Amino acid sequence: MSRAPVDPWPRPGGRGAPSGAGGGPLAIASGVQGSATIFQVLRRMRAPLIVLILIFAVSVLGLTLIPGRDGNGQPWRMSFFDAFYVMSYTATTIGFGEIPHPFTAAQRLWVTISIFVTVVGWAYALGSLLTLLQDRAFRQALALQHFTRKVSRLSEPFLLVAGYGQTGESLGRSFDALGRRFTVVDTADERVDALALDTYRADVPGLVGDARDPRTLDAAGLHHPCCEGVLVLTDDDETNLAVTMAVSLLRPDLPVVTRTTSVAVADRMRTVGDPTVINSFDRFSDHLRLALRSPAAYQLLTWLESGPGAVLPQRGRPPREGRWVVCGYGRFGRHFTAVLRDEGLEVVVVDPRPEDDDPALVVGDGADRVVLARAGVERAVGFVAGTDNDTTNLSAVAGARRANPDLFVVARQNQPASTSLFAAMAVDGLLVPTEVVAHEVYAQLSTPLLWRFLRALPDQGDAWAAAVVERLATCCGTRLEALWKVRLTQEEAPALTAWLERGALRLQDLLRSPEDRAEQLAAVPLLVLRGRECLLAPDGDLVLQPGDEMLLAGRPSARRALATALVVDAVPEYLVTGHRVPSGWVWRRFARRVLAPSS
Repeated sequence: MSRAPVDPWPRPGGRGAPSGAGGGPLAIASGVQGSATIFQVLRRMRAPLIVLILIFAVSVLGLTLIPGRDGNGQPWRMSFFDAFYVMSYTATTIGFGEIPHPFTAAQRLWVTISIFVTVVGWAYALGSLLTLLQDRAFRQALALQHFTRKVSRLSEPFLLVAGYGQTGESLGRSFDALGRRFTVVDTADERVDALALDTYRADVPGLVGDARDPRTLDAAGLHHPCCEGVLVLTDDDETNLAVTMAVSLLRPDLPVVTRTTSVAVADRMRTVGDPTVINSFDRFSDHLRLALRSPAAYQLLTWLESGPGAVLPQRGRPPREGRWVVCGYGRFGRHFTAVLRDEGLEVVVVDPRPEDDDPALVVGDGADRVVLARAGVERAVGFVAGTDNDTTNLSAVAGARRANPDLFVVARQNQPASTSLFAAMAVDGLLVPTEVVAHEVYAQLSTPLLWRFLRALPDQGDAWAAAVVERLATCCGTRLEALWKVRLTQEEAPALTAWLERGALRLQDLLRSPEDRAEQLAAVPLLVLRGRECLLAPDGDLVLQPGDEMLLAGRPSARRALATALVVDAVPEYLVTGHRVPSGWVWRRFARRVLAPSS
Protein backbone atom coordinates (compact mmCIF):
# COMPACT_ATOMS: atom_id res chain seq x y z
CA MET A 1 0.00 0.00 0.00
CA SER A 2 1.39 3.38 -0.94
CA ARG A 3 1.43 6.04 1.69
CA ALA A 4 3.46 9.18 2.06
CA PRO A 5 3.16 12.84 2.90
CA VAL A 6 3.43 15.05 -0.13
CA ASP A 7 6.60 17.01 -0.82
CA PRO A 8 6.48 20.30 -2.77
CA TRP A 9 6.75 20.25 -6.52
CA PRO A 10 6.20 22.83 -9.24
CA ARG A 11 2.79 22.59 -10.80
CA PRO A 12 1.48 24.72 -13.63
CA GLY A 13 -2.19 25.26 -13.29
CA GLY A 14 -5.29 26.64 -14.77
CA ARG A 15 -8.25 27.35 -12.56
CA GLY A 16 -10.83 24.63 -12.76
CA ALA A 17 -9.45 22.99 -15.86
CA PRO A 18 -9.16 19.23 -15.47
CA SER A 19 -5.87 17.77 -16.57
CA GLY A 20 -5.02 14.17 -17.16
CA ALA A 21 -2.25 11.70 -17.26
CA GLY A 22 -1.41 12.81 -20.76
CA GLY A 23 0.29 16.05 -19.78
CA GLY A 24 -1.46 17.86 -16.92
CA PRO A 25 -0.40 18.51 -13.33
CA LEU A 26 -0.77 14.86 -12.40
CA ALA A 27 1.65 13.65 -15.05
CA ILE A 28 4.13 16.42 -14.25
CA ALA A 29 3.97 15.62 -10.54
CA SER A 30 4.60 11.94 -11.17
CA GLY A 31 7.60 12.65 -13.41
CA VAL A 32 9.13 15.16 -11.02
CA GLN A 33 8.69 12.78 -8.09
CA GLY A 34 10.39 9.99 -10.03
CA SER A 35 13.38 12.22 -10.81
CA ALA A 36 13.50 13.46 -7.21
CA THR A 37 13.65 9.89 -5.92
CA ILE A 38 16.57 9.01 -8.22
CA PHE A 39 18.49 12.12 -7.26
CA GLN A 40 17.87 11.40 -3.59
CA VAL A 41 19.35 7.91 -3.98
CA LEU A 42 22.39 9.28 -5.80
CA ARG A 43 22.89 12.03 -3.23
CA ARG A 44 22.66 9.72 -0.23
CA MET A 45 24.83 7.03 -1.87
CA ARG A 46 27.41 9.46 -3.24
CA ALA A 47 30.13 8.80 -0.63
CA PRO A 48 29.83 4.96 -0.71
CA LEU A 49 29.90 4.96 -4.50
CA ILE A 50 32.97 7.21 -4.57
CA VAL A 51 34.74 4.92 -2.09
CA LEU A 52 33.96 1.84 -4.21
CA ILE A 53 35.11 3.55 -7.41
CA LEU A 54 38.36 4.68 -5.80
CA ILE A 55 39.06 1.19 -4.41
CA PHE A 56 38.37 -0.35 -7.79
CA ALA A 57 40.49 2.21 -9.64
CA VAL A 58 43.47 1.90 -7.29
CA SER A 59 43.26 -1.91 -7.43
CA VAL A 60 43.27 -1.88 -11.23
CA LEU A 61 46.12 0.59 -11.34
CA GLY A 62 48.17 -1.48 -8.90
CA LEU A 63 47.79 -4.63 -11.00
CA THR A 64 49.01 -2.78 -14.08
CA LEU A 65 52.08 -1.40 -12.28
CA ILE A 66 53.24 -4.56 -10.46
CA PRO A 67 55.44 -6.63 -12.80
CA GLY A 68 54.69 -10.29 -13.42
CA ARG A 69 56.13 -13.12 -15.51
CA ASP A 70 54.74 -14.92 -18.50
CA GLY A 71 54.86 -18.66 -19.16
CA ASN A 72 58.49 -18.44 -20.33
CA GLY A 73 59.62 -16.58 -17.23
CA GLN A 74 59.96 -13.31 -19.09
CA PRO A 75 58.92 -10.02 -17.40
CA TRP A 76 55.33 -9.06 -18.23
CA ARG A 77 52.96 -6.31 -17.21
CA MET A 78 49.19 -6.70 -17.13
CA SER A 79 47.22 -4.43 -19.46
CA PHE A 80 44.46 -2.16 -18.14
CA PHE A 81 41.85 -4.38 -19.77
CA ASP A 82 43.23 -7.54 -18.13
CA ALA A 83 43.50 -5.76 -14.77
CA PHE A 84 39.95 -4.46 -15.09
CA TYR A 85 38.72 -7.94 -15.98
CA VAL A 86 40.46 -9.57 -13.00
CA MET A 87 39.22 -6.95 -10.54
CA SER A 88 35.68 -7.17 -11.97
CA TYR A 89 35.21 -10.67 -10.63
CA THR A 90 37.59 -10.34 -7.67
CA ALA A 91 36.28 -7.03 -6.24
CA THR A 92 32.68 -8.26 -6.54
CA THR A 93 33.69 -11.55 -4.79
CA ILE A 94 32.05 -13.71 -7.45
CA GLY A 95 35.18 -15.60 -8.49
CA PHE A 96 38.96 -15.76 -8.65
CA GLY A 97 41.54 -16.76 -11.22
CA GLU A 98 45.12 -15.93 -12.20
CA ILE A 99 44.94 -14.99 -15.86
CA PRO A 100 46.40 -14.74 -18.41
CA HIS A 101 49.49 -15.98 -16.53
CA PRO A 102 50.02 -17.19 -12.95
CA PHE A 103 50.58 -14.29 -10.56
CA THR A 104 53.83 -13.51 -8.82
CA ALA A 105 54.03 -13.14 -5.06
CA ALA A 106 53.79 -9.36 -5.36
CA GLN A 107 50.68 -9.57 -7.53
CA ARG A 108 49.06 -12.07 -5.18
CA LEU A 109 49.82 -9.80 -2.22
CA TRP A 110 48.23 -6.87 -4.03
CA VAL A 111 45.15 -8.89 -4.97
CA THR A 112 44.82 -10.07 -1.35
CA ILE A 113 44.93 -6.50 -0.10
CA SER A 114 42.42 -5.49 -2.77
CA ILE A 115 40.00 -8.25 -1.71
CA PHE A 116 39.94 -7.15 1.93
CA VAL A 117 39.66 -3.48 1.03
CA THR A 118 36.80 -4.09 -1.43
CA VAL A 119 34.96 -6.20 1.17
CA VAL A 120 35.16 -3.23 3.53
CA GLY A 121 34.01 -0.93 0.73
CA TRP A 122 31.05 -3.19 -0.12
CA ALA A 123 30.10 -3.42 3.55
CA TYR A 124 30.11 0.37 3.77
CA ALA A 125 28.02 0.70 0.60
CA LEU A 126 25.49 -1.97 1.58
CA GLY A 127 25.18 -0.52 5.07
CA SER A 128 24.50 2.91 3.61
CA LEU A 129 21.93 1.43 1.23
CA LEU A 130 20.11 -0.36 4.06
CA THR A 131 20.12 2.84 6.08
CA LEU A 132 18.65 4.68 3.10
CA LEU A 133 15.92 2.07 2.66
CA GLN A 134 14.95 2.44 6.31
CA ASP A 135 14.93 6.23 6.13
CA ARG A 136 11.41 7.59 6.57
CA ALA A 137 11.78 10.40 4.05
CA PHE A 138 13.10 8.05 1.37
CA ARG A 139 10.34 5.51 1.93
CA GLN A 140 7.78 8.32 1.79
CA ALA A 141 9.23 9.53 -1.50
CA LEU A 142 9.04 6.03 -2.98
CA ALA A 143 5.50 5.58 -1.69
CA LEU A 144 4.37 8.90 -3.11
CA GLN A 145 5.89 8.08 -6.48
CA HIS A 146 4.09 4.73 -6.47
CA PHE A 147 0.82 6.39 -5.41
CA THR A 148 0.88 9.08 -8.10
CA ARG A 149 1.68 6.44 -10.70
CA LYS A 150 -1.33 4.34 -9.66
CA VAL A 151 -3.65 7.35 -9.68
CA SER A 152 -2.45 8.49 -13.11
CA ARG A 153 -3.21 5.02 -14.50
CA LEU A 154 -6.86 5.03 -13.38
CA SER A 155 -8.98 4.80 -16.50
CA GLU A 156 -12.48 4.65 -14.99
CA PRO A 157 -14.49 7.18 -12.95
CA PHE A 158 -13.44 7.44 -9.32
CA LEU A 159 -14.17 9.45 -6.19
CA LEU A 160 -11.59 11.27 -4.10
CA VAL A 161 -12.20 10.60 -0.38
CA ALA A 162 -10.56 13.02 2.06
CA GLY A 163 -10.76 11.37 5.48
CA TYR A 164 -10.83 7.60 5.98
CA GLY A 165 -12.38 7.32 9.41
CA GLN A 166 -15.44 5.30 10.27
CA THR A 167 -17.57 7.19 7.75
CA GLY A 168 -15.01 6.87 4.96
CA GLU A 169 -14.48 3.18 5.60
CA SER A 170 -18.21 2.47 5.62
CA LEU A 171 -18.70 4.33 2.35
CA GLY A 172 -15.63 2.68 0.85
CA ARG A 173 -17.10 -0.77 1.42
CA SER A 174 -20.46 0.30 -0.01
CA PHE A 175 -18.94 1.87 -3.13
CA ASP A 176 -16.64 -1.10 -3.64
CA ALA A 177 -19.67 -3.40 -3.57
CA LEU A 178 -21.17 -1.23 -6.33
CA GLY A 179 -17.98 -1.44 -8.38
CA ARG A 180 -17.08 2.24 -7.83
CA ARG A 181 -13.39 3.20 -7.62
CA PHE A 182 -11.99 5.74 -5.18
CA THR A 183 -8.75 7.16 -3.82
CA VAL A 184 -8.08 8.03 -0.17
CA VAL A 185 -6.22 10.85 1.58
CA ASP A 186 -5.86 10.76 5.37
CA THR A 187 -3.40 12.13 7.92
CA ALA A 188 -3.25 8.89 9.94
CA ASP A 189 -0.77 6.20 8.86
CA GLU A 190 -2.77 3.40 10.46
CA ARG A 191 -5.92 4.29 8.54
CA VAL A 192 -4.18 4.25 5.18
CA ASP A 193 -2.35 1.05 6.15
CA ALA A 194 -5.77 -0.53 6.80
CA LEU A 195 -6.57 -0.17 3.09
CA ALA A 196 -4.07 -2.90 2.31
CA LEU A 197 -5.76 -5.23 4.80
CA ASP A 198 -9.36 -4.57 3.74
CA THR A 199 -10.87 -7.03 1.30
CA TYR A 200 -11.71 -4.61 -1.49
CA ARG A 201 -12.39 -5.97 -4.94
CA ALA A 202 -10.21 -3.33 -6.60
CA ASP A 203 -6.95 -1.76 -5.50
CA VAL A 204 -7.51 1.44 -3.52
CA PRO A 205 -4.68 4.01 -3.73
CA GLY A 206 -4.08 5.57 -0.32
CA LEU A 207 -1.99 8.60 0.60
CA VAL A 208 -0.91 9.87 4.01
CA GLY A 209 -1.04 13.64 3.74
CA ASP A 210 -2.86 16.84 4.60
CA ALA A 211 -5.86 17.23 2.34
CA ARG A 212 -5.86 20.99 2.97
CA ASP A 213 -2.76 21.23 0.78
CA PRO A 214 -3.80 21.59 -2.88
CA ARG A 215 -0.72 19.59 -3.90
CA THR A 216 -2.00 16.66 -1.87
CA LEU A 217 -5.37 16.85 -3.60
CA ASP A 218 -3.58 17.09 -6.94
CA ALA A 219 -1.58 13.95 -6.19
CA ALA A 220 -4.77 12.13 -5.17
CA GLY A 221 -6.35 12.81 -8.57
CA LEU A 222 -8.24 16.09 -8.21
CA HIS A 223 -7.23 17.15 -11.73
CA HIS A 224 -7.55 13.65 -13.17
CA PRO A 225 -10.10 13.58 -16.02
CA CYS A 226 -11.79 10.54 -14.47
CA CYS A 227 -12.35 12.16 -11.06
CA GLU A 228 -16.15 12.42 -10.70
CA GLY A 229 -16.47 13.92 -7.24
CA VAL A 230 -14.87 14.64 -3.87
CA LEU A 231 -16.05 13.43 -0.45
CA VAL A 232 -14.73 15.51 2.46
CA LEU A 233 -15.25 13.33 5.54
CA THR A 234 -12.63 14.24 8.14
CA ASP A 235 -13.70 14.67 11.78
CA ASP A 236 -12.51 18.30 11.95
CA ASP A 237 -14.82 21.07 10.75
CA GLU A 238 -12.01 23.51 9.93
CA THR A 239 -10.23 20.89 7.83
CA ASN A 240 -13.45 20.08 6.00
CA LEU A 241 -13.98 23.78 5.36
CA ALA A 242 -10.46 24.25 3.97
CA VAL A 243 -10.69 21.18 1.71
CA THR A 244 -14.16 22.08 0.47
CA MET A 245 -13.07 25.61 -0.45
CA ALA A 246 -9.90 24.32 -2.14
CA VAL A 247 -11.83 21.87 -4.31
CA SER A 248 -14.49 24.45 -5.15
CA LEU A 249 -11.80 26.86 -6.34
CA LEU A 250 -9.58 24.37 -8.17
CA ARG A 251 -12.30 22.22 -9.73
CA PRO A 252 -15.60 24.13 -9.65
CA ASP A 253 -17.05 21.60 -12.08
CA LEU A 254 -16.75 18.72 -9.60
CA PRO A 255 -19.55 17.85 -7.14
CA VAL A 256 -18.41 18.05 -3.51
CA VAL A 257 -20.07 16.35 -0.54
CA THR A 258 -18.82 17.47 2.85
CA ARG A 259 -19.78 17.12 6.50
CA THR A 260 -19.97 19.42 9.51
CA THR A 261 -21.87 19.81 12.77
CA SER A 262 -21.75 23.60 12.78
CA VAL A 263 -24.28 25.82 11.07
CA ALA A 264 -21.73 28.65 10.84
CA VAL A 265 -19.17 26.40 9.14
CA ALA A 266 -21.83 25.11 6.76
CA ASP A 267 -22.63 28.69 5.71
CA ARG A 268 -18.93 29.40 5.13
CA MET A 269 -18.64 26.26 2.99
CA ARG A 270 -21.37 27.57 0.71
CA THR A 271 -19.67 30.93 0.16
CA VAL A 272 -17.38 29.32 -2.44
CA GLY A 273 -19.06 26.94 -4.84
CA ASP A 274 -22.17 24.86 -4.21
CA PRO A 275 -21.16 21.84 -2.10
CA THR A 276 -23.62 19.41 -0.58
CA VAL A 277 -23.21 19.92 3.16
CA ILE A 278 -24.40 17.19 5.54
CA ASN A 279 -24.97 18.10 9.18
CA SER A 280 -25.49 14.86 11.10
CA PHE A 281 -27.36 16.67 13.87
CA ASP A 282 -29.72 18.32 11.39
CA ARG A 283 -30.31 15.03 9.63
CA PHE A 284 -31.01 13.18 12.86
CA SER A 285 -33.38 15.95 13.92
CA ASP A 286 -35.21 15.53 10.62
CA HIS A 287 -35.34 11.79 11.23
CA LEU A 288 -36.74 12.34 14.72
CA ARG A 289 -39.40 14.68 13.36
CA LEU A 290 -40.32 12.06 10.76
CA ALA A 291 -40.38 9.30 13.39
CA LEU A 292 -42.77 11.35 15.53
CA ARG A 293 -45.09 12.18 12.66
CA SER A 294 -44.82 9.07 10.47
CA PRO A 295 -43.21 5.97 12.04
CA ALA A 296 -43.68 3.88 8.89
CA ALA A 297 -42.01 6.51 6.71
CA TYR A 298 -39.07 6.66 9.11
CA GLN A 299 -38.84 2.86 9.04
CA LEU A 300 -38.76 2.84 5.22
CA LEU A 301 -36.22 5.68 5.06
CA THR A 302 -33.75 4.05 7.44
CA TRP A 303 -34.12 0.70 5.65
CA LEU A 304 -33.40 2.08 2.18
CA GLU A 305 -30.65 4.43 3.38
CA SER A 306 -28.75 1.50 4.89
CA GLY A 307 -28.31 -0.04 1.45
CA PRO A 308 -28.30 -3.66 0.22
CA GLY A 309 -28.00 -6.22 2.99
CA ALA A 310 -29.87 -4.11 5.56
CA VAL A 311 -32.50 -5.85 7.66
CA LEU A 312 -35.94 -4.25 8.01
CA PRO A 313 -35.81 -2.26 11.28
CA GLN A 314 -38.54 -2.38 13.87
CA ARG A 315 -41.19 0.31 13.54
CA GLY A 316 -40.70 2.42 16.64
CA ARG A 317 -43.38 4.75 17.94
CA PRO A 318 -41.92 7.65 19.94
CA PRO A 319 -44.43 9.13 22.39
CA ARG A 320 -46.17 12.22 21.02
CA GLU A 321 -47.52 13.38 24.37
CA GLY A 322 -45.86 13.87 27.73
CA ARG A 323 -42.52 15.05 29.12
CA TRP A 324 -39.12 14.38 27.58
CA VAL A 325 -35.86 14.70 29.50
CA VAL A 326 -32.81 15.67 27.45
CA CYS A 327 -29.42 15.05 29.07
CA GLY A 328 -26.76 17.29 27.49
CA TYR A 329 -27.41 20.73 26.04
CA GLY A 330 -24.64 20.99 23.45
CA ARG A 331 -25.23 21.31 19.73
CA PHE A 332 -26.97 17.95 19.51
CA GLY A 333 -29.07 18.60 22.60
CA ARG A 334 -30.20 21.95 21.23
CA HIS A 335 -31.22 20.39 17.91
CA PHE A 336 -33.13 17.63 19.64
CA THR A 337 -34.84 19.97 22.11
CA ALA A 338 -35.93 22.31 19.33
CA VAL A 339 -37.54 19.47 17.37
CA LEU A 340 -39.42 18.14 20.40
CA ARG A 341 -40.71 21.59 21.32
CA ASP A 342 -41.74 22.27 17.72
CA GLU A 343 -43.88 19.14 18.00
CA GLY A 344 -45.60 20.56 21.07
CA LEU A 345 -43.87 18.33 23.62
CA GLU A 346 -42.70 19.35 27.09
CA VAL A 347 -38.90 19.20 27.40
CA VAL A 348 -36.70 19.38 30.51
CA VAL A 349 -32.97 19.82 29.90
CA VAL A 350 -30.22 18.48 32.18
CA ASP A 351 -26.67 19.81 31.83
CA PRO A 352 -23.83 20.20 34.35
CA ARG A 353 -22.42 23.36 32.73
CA PRO A 354 -25.15 25.11 30.76
CA GLU A 355 -24.07 27.91 28.44
CA ASP A 356 -27.58 29.26 27.84
CA ASP A 357 -30.44 30.14 30.13
CA ASP A 358 -33.45 27.93 29.70
CA PRO A 359 -36.53 28.04 31.92
CA ALA A 360 -36.75 24.25 31.88
CA LEU A 361 -33.08 23.64 32.70
CA VAL A 362 -31.85 21.47 35.57
CA VAL A 363 -28.17 21.97 36.41
CA GLY A 364 -26.38 18.74 37.30
CA ASP A 365 -25.03 15.40 36.08
CA GLY A 366 -27.55 13.46 34.03
CA ALA A 367 -26.32 10.19 35.56
CA ASP A 368 -27.08 11.42 39.10
CA ARG A 369 -30.25 9.90 40.53
CA VAL A 370 -31.10 13.08 42.48
CA VAL A 371 -30.70 15.25 39.38
CA LEU A 372 -32.90 12.92 37.35
CA ALA A 373 -35.53 13.05 40.06
CA ARG A 374 -35.47 16.85 39.95
CA ALA A 375 -35.96 16.67 36.18
CA GLY A 376 -39.05 14.50 36.72
CA VAL A 377 -37.80 11.42 34.89
CA GLU A 378 -40.29 9.25 36.83
CA ARG A 379 -43.14 11.08 35.09
CA ALA A 380 -41.44 11.39 31.70
CA VAL A 381 -42.29 9.41 28.57
CA GLY A 382 -38.97 9.88 26.76
CA PHE A 383 -35.30 10.29 27.65
CA VAL A 384 -32.40 11.50 25.49
CA ALA A 385 -28.73 10.94 26.39
CA GLY A 386 -26.99 13.33 24.02
CA THR A 387 -23.60 14.28 25.48
CA ASP A 388 -20.31 13.86 23.62
CA ASN A 389 -19.12 11.19 26.09
CA ASP A 390 -20.27 7.58 25.63
CA THR A 391 -19.66 6.62 29.25
CA THR A 392 -21.84 9.49 30.46
CA ASN A 393 -24.57 8.58 27.99
CA LEU A 394 -24.57 4.91 29.02
CA SER A 395 -24.70 5.71 32.73
CA ALA A 396 -27.45 8.30 32.16
CA VAL A 397 -29.55 5.76 30.24
CA ALA A 398 -29.04 3.15 32.97
CA GLY A 399 -30.05 5.63 35.69
CA ALA A 400 -33.12 6.83 33.79
CA ARG A 401 -34.32 3.30 33.13
CA ARG A 402 -33.82 2.37 36.75
CA ALA A 403 -36.09 5.25 37.73
CA ASN A 404 -38.61 4.66 34.91
CA PRO A 405 -38.44 1.34 33.01
CA ASP A 406 -41.15 2.45 30.55
CA LEU A 407 -39.13 5.31 29.06
CA PHE A 408 -38.61 5.65 25.32
CA VAL A 409 -34.82 6.06 25.22
CA VAL A 410 -32.70 7.78 22.58
CA ALA A 411 -28.88 7.86 22.92
CA ARG A 412 -25.92 9.30 21.05
CA GLN A 413 -22.91 7.08 20.31
CA ASN A 414 -19.63 8.92 19.69
CA GLN A 415 -16.98 6.17 19.46
CA PRO A 416 -17.06 3.04 17.26
CA ALA A 417 -15.70 0.98 20.16
CA SER A 418 -18.93 1.57 22.08
CA THR A 419 -21.12 -0.20 19.51
CA SER A 420 -21.48 -3.42 21.50
CA LEU A 421 -22.24 -1.49 24.71
CA PHE A 422 -25.11 0.45 23.18
CA ALA A 423 -26.37 -2.73 21.53
CA ALA A 424 -26.46 -4.41 24.94
CA MET A 425 -28.29 -1.39 26.35
CA ALA A 426 -30.99 -1.89 23.68
CA VAL A 427 -32.01 1.76 23.32
CA ASP A 428 -35.05 2.61 21.23
CA GLY A 429 -33.22 5.15 19.08
CA LEU A 430 -29.47 5.46 18.49
CA LEU A 431 -27.64 8.35 16.86
CA VAL A 432 -24.26 7.46 15.37
CA PRO A 433 -23.13 10.63 13.57
CA THR A 434 -20.74 8.76 11.29
CA GLU A 435 -23.49 6.38 10.17
CA VAL A 436 -25.91 9.23 9.54
CA VAL A 437 -23.37 10.89 7.24
CA ALA A 438 -22.46 7.59 5.55
CA HIS A 439 -26.10 6.72 4.83
CA GLU A 440 -26.78 10.21 3.51
CA VAL A 441 -23.77 10.20 1.18
CA TYR A 442 -24.57 6.67 -0.01
CA ALA A 443 -28.15 7.64 -0.83
CA GLN A 444 -26.98 10.64 -2.84
CA LEU A 445 -24.14 9.04 -4.79
CA SER A 446 -25.07 5.38 -5.20
CA THR A 447 -28.29 5.97 -7.14
CA PRO A 448 -29.55 9.52 -7.72
CA LEU A 449 -33.08 8.15 -8.08
CA LEU A 450 -32.88 6.76 -4.54
CA TRP A 451 -32.02 10.22 -3.27
CA ARG A 452 -35.06 11.65 -5.08
CA PHE A 453 -37.26 8.99 -3.53
CA LEU A 454 -35.98 9.60 -0.01
CA ARG A 455 -36.36 13.37 -0.36
CA ALA A 456 -40.00 12.98 -1.39
CA LEU A 457 -40.80 10.24 1.12
CA PRO A 458 -41.69 12.41 4.17
CA ASP A 459 -44.51 14.15 2.27
CA GLN A 460 -46.34 10.93 1.34
CA GLY A 461 -47.94 10.10 4.67
CA ASP A 462 -47.68 7.22 7.10
CA ALA A 463 -50.29 4.97 5.48
CA TRP A 464 -48.60 5.23 2.07
CA ALA A 465 -45.19 4.40 3.58
CA ALA A 466 -46.64 1.45 5.51
CA ALA A 467 -48.08 0.07 2.26
CA VAL A 468 -44.69 0.34 0.52
CA VAL A 469 -42.97 -1.41 3.43
CA GLU A 470 -45.57 -4.17 3.24
CA ARG A 471 -45.03 -4.60 -0.51
CA LEU A 472 -41.27 -4.77 -0.08
CA ALA A 473 -41.43 -7.23 2.81
CA THR A 474 -43.95 -9.46 1.00
CA CYS A 475 -42.12 -9.44 -2.29
CA CYS A 476 -38.48 -9.39 -1.21
CA GLY A 477 -38.40 -10.45 2.44
CA THR A 478 -37.07 -8.52 5.42
CA ARG A 479 -33.54 -8.16 4.02
CA LEU A 480 -32.91 -5.54 1.36
CA GLU A 481 -31.01 -7.41 -1.34
CA ALA A 482 -30.67 -5.12 -4.36
CA LEU A 483 -31.42 -1.57 -5.46
CA TRP A 484 -30.95 -0.74 -9.11
CA LYS A 485 -31.88 1.68 -11.85
CA VAL A 486 -33.30 0.93 -15.29
CA ARG A 487 -33.39 3.36 -18.23
CA LEU A 488 -35.92 2.63 -20.95
CA THR A 489 -33.82 3.93 -23.81
CA GLN A 490 -32.76 2.54 -27.16
CA GLU A 491 -29.26 1.90 -25.81
CA GLU A 492 -30.22 0.13 -22.58
CA ALA A 493 -33.57 -1.44 -23.51
CA PRO A 494 -33.52 -2.10 -27.26
CA ALA A 495 -36.05 -4.94 -27.03
CA LEU A 496 -38.70 -2.61 -25.58
CA THR A 497 -38.36 0.26 -28.03
CA ALA A 498 -41.24 -0.74 -30.32
CA TRP A 499 -43.55 -1.51 -27.42
CA LEU A 500 -42.80 1.78 -25.71
CA GLU A 501 -43.36 3.81 -28.86
CA ARG A 502 -46.78 2.16 -29.37
CA GLY A 503 -47.71 2.77 -25.71
CA ALA A 504 -48.38 -0.94 -25.32
CA LEU A 505 -46.21 -1.78 -22.33
CA ARG A 506 -47.53 -1.52 -18.79
CA LEU A 507 -45.35 -1.65 -15.72
CA GLN A 508 -46.97 -4.83 -14.43
CA ASP A 509 -46.26 -6.58 -17.76
CA LEU A 510 -42.60 -5.63 -17.66
CA LEU A 511 -42.32 -7.10 -14.16
CA ARG A 512 -43.69 -10.51 -15.16
CA SER A 513 -41.41 -13.54 -15.08
CA PRO A 514 -39.94 -14.53 -18.49
CA GLU A 515 -40.32 -18.16 -17.44
CA ASP A 516 -44.00 -17.91 -16.47
CA ARG A 517 -45.83 -14.63 -17.07
CA ALA A 518 -48.43 -15.58 -14.47
CA GLU A 519 -45.79 -14.95 -11.82
CA GLN A 520 -44.52 -11.50 -10.89
CA LEU A 521 -40.82 -10.82 -10.41
CA ALA A 522 -39.62 -10.30 -6.86
CA ALA A 523 -39.12 -6.58 -7.48
CA VAL A 524 -40.96 -3.47 -6.35
CA PRO A 525 -40.85 -0.24 -8.41
CA LEU A 526 -40.11 2.58 -6.01
CA LEU A 527 -39.96 5.44 -8.48
CA VAL A 528 -40.45 6.27 -12.15
CA LEU A 529 -38.83 9.46 -13.40
CA ARG A 530 -40.47 10.84 -16.53
CA GLY A 531 -38.84 14.09 -17.55
CA ARG A 532 -39.34 16.32 -14.52
CA GLU A 533 -42.27 14.28 -13.21
CA CYS A 534 -41.48 11.92 -10.37
CA LEU A 535 -43.93 9.03 -9.78
CA LEU A 536 -43.47 7.33 -6.40
CA ALA A 537 -44.35 3.63 -6.01
CA PRO A 538 -46.45 3.61 -9.20
CA ASP A 539 -49.23 1.10 -9.79
CA GLY A 540 -48.84 -1.76 -12.24
CA ASP A 541 -51.28 -0.12 -14.70
CA LEU A 542 -48.81 2.67 -15.45
CA VAL A 543 -48.08 2.78 -19.18
CA LEU A 544 -44.35 3.13 -19.67
CA GLN A 545 -42.90 5.63 -22.13
CA PRO A 546 -39.56 5.95 -23.93
CA GLY A 547 -36.93 7.59 -21.73
CA ASP A 548 -38.51 6.59 -18.43
CA GLU A 549 -36.07 5.88 -15.60
CA MET A 550 -37.05 3.40 -12.90
CA LEU A 551 -35.74 2.67 -9.43
CA LEU A 552 -36.44 -0.86 -8.27
CA ALA A 553 -35.80 -2.88 -5.13
CA GLY A 554 -35.87 -6.65 -5.11
CA ARG A 555 -33.95 -9.85 -5.40
CA PRO A 556 -30.89 -10.32 -7.65
CA SER A 557 -32.75 -13.02 -9.59
CA ALA A 558 -35.43 -10.48 -10.49
CA ARG A 559 -32.76 -8.05 -11.63
CA ARG A 560 -31.26 -10.66 -13.96
CA ALA A 561 -34.67 -11.59 -15.36
CA LEU A 562 -35.53 -7.96 -16.02
CA ALA A 563 -32.18 -7.43 -17.74
CA THR A 564 -33.12 -10.26 -20.11
CA ALA A 565 -36.43 -8.61 -20.95
CA LEU A 566 -34.65 -5.40 -21.88
CA VAL A 567 -32.41 -6.90 -24.56
CA VAL A 568 -34.02 -10.12 -25.86
CA ASP A 569 -36.68 -9.31 -28.45
CA ALA A 570 -38.77 -12.43 -27.85
CA VAL A 571 -39.29 -11.77 -24.13
CA PRO A 572 -41.53 -8.63 -24.31
CA GLU A 573 -43.85 -10.42 -26.76
CA TYR A 574 -44.40 -13.20 -24.25
CA LEU A 575 -44.72 -10.85 -21.27
CA VAL A 576 -47.41 -8.70 -22.94
CA THR A 577 -49.36 -11.16 -25.09
CA GLY A 578 -48.47 -14.58 -23.70
CA HIS A 579 -47.25 -15.78 -27.12
CA ARG A 580 -43.89 -17.47 -27.09
CA VAL A 581 -41.92 -16.25 -30.09
CA PRO A 582 -38.68 -17.90 -31.30
CA SER A 583 -35.59 -15.98 -30.39
CA GLY A 584 -33.87 -16.15 -33.80
CA TRP A 585 -34.74 -13.65 -36.54
CA VAL A 586 -35.46 -16.32 -39.15
CA TRP A 587 -37.78 -18.27 -36.85
CA ARG A 588 -39.59 -15.08 -35.83
CA ARG A 589 -40.29 -14.22 -39.50
CA PHE A 590 -41.51 -17.77 -40.06
CA ALA A 591 -43.76 -17.62 -37.01
CA ARG A 592 -45.33 -14.37 -38.23
CA ARG A 593 -46.14 -15.96 -41.61
CA VAL A 594 -47.76 -18.96 -39.93
CA LEU A 595 -49.81 -16.84 -37.54
CA ALA A 596 -50.83 -14.25 -40.14
CA PRO A 597 -53.91 -16.07 -41.64
CA SER A 598 -55.40 -16.83 -38.25
CA SER A 599 -55.00 -13.27 -37.08
